[in-house]
Amino acid sequence: MQVPCFFHAKYKSSQSSTYKKNGKSAAIHYGTGAISGFFSEDSVRVGDLVVKDQEFIEATREPSVTFLVAKFDGILGLGFREISVGNATPVWDNMVKQGLVKEAVFSFWLNRKTEEEQGGEIVFGGVDPNHFKGKHTWVPVTRKGYWQFDMGDVLIDGKPTGYCDGGCSAIADSGTSLLAGPTAIITMINQAIGASGVVSQECKAVVEQYGQTIMDLLLAEASPKKICSQIGVCAFDGTRGVSMGIESVVDETAGKSAGLRDGMCSACEMAVVWMQSQLQQNQTQERILKYANQLCERLPSPMGESAVDCGSVASMPKVSFTIGGKVFELSAEEYILKVGEGASAQCISGFTGLDIPPPRGPLWILGDVFMGRYHTVFDSERLRVGFAEAA
Repeated sequence: MQVPCFFHAKYKSSQSSTYKKNGKSAAIHYGTGAISGFFSEDSVRVGDLVVKDQEFIEATREPSVTFLVAKFDGILGLGFREISVGNATPVWDNMVKQGLVKEAVFSFWLNRKTEEEQGGEIVFGGVDPNHFKGKHTWVPVTRKGYWQFDMGDVLIDGKPTGYCDGGCSAIADSGTSLLAGPTAIITMINQAIGASGVVSQECKAVVEQYGQTIMDLLLAEASPKKICSQIGVCAFDGTRGVSMGIESVVDETAGKSAGLRDGMCSACEMAVVWMQSQLQQNQTQERILKYANQLCERLPSPMGESAVDCGSVASMPKVSFTIGGKVFELSAEEYILKVGEGASAQCISGFTGLDIPPPRGPLWILGDVFMGRYHTVFDSERLRVGFAEAA
């Protein structure tokens, strides 16, 4: 038996009269951590509801420290069947099919008040009006897998970055603690809030050697996505996203087919985004090159996290996301995570880089940092996601 199993509640099929053997092997790779085991079938209780004949994985191997220290015993997936491992029917789908809920809707309220005992609430079959204000803003699901929808521009201190002018794809995911997005724009956000990460020598080398050429090509209206291949830094057309080697069940083959990305190519693609943004704001070329070098200093550590000065939180800018034509703001108190108390307290940026290559990406993941501020509703009948201010 794996060590993590000793620290968690265990399922014992021999003690269940409704257990049905399956035995098909299975494995899942999460953003952090992985499990493997085999499928079984049994009745599953969710609150007062009993879901019959539910397939699930009995985990027999949990090789990382993630699940060893976890306060939970398992993971309940609420995505669509399209990404279900082994094509198993998700618990939520069975709730609806078995007529256990009034509406094909489930909703999340996450309590950000750490001093309170209740951490949040999931309602299967509706919403709790006590936990949101006003009306929800609805956006249609554009891709069934995760709950994916179209998102508009990202704003820093009320100023458009222009990164999502043509639209971006996003998912709402309670299983992601932070708010993740393309490294190029996340670095711009972390620069604005003063977050410090690991210095990227490749990034500085690209700015020094190719910065002026990149700027000249942008001014000549060359295609931004092809500039890095035109100057010979990338092997081909640069339409791929930057890969940080983060595995996801979105597409297990994506990382393998894309291959390993060269550091200089990744840095070049980010520099193009940064410089294009500054040119749109009519900045001087000298100032743009200086700005790009500053962003190189702000690239996050290999694990993605960036630290900030706890004493500066009150003066940090708001970061906003345009969804369904409405602007959803996050204040620094909402996107900065404080770990510990007193003089030893550490403050971590709630923004982390995650680069998923096309056709699945680029992709934003609005995790708990966002869902803590905004009550979130998932409507599987009308295929839409709704956001309203949490209460």
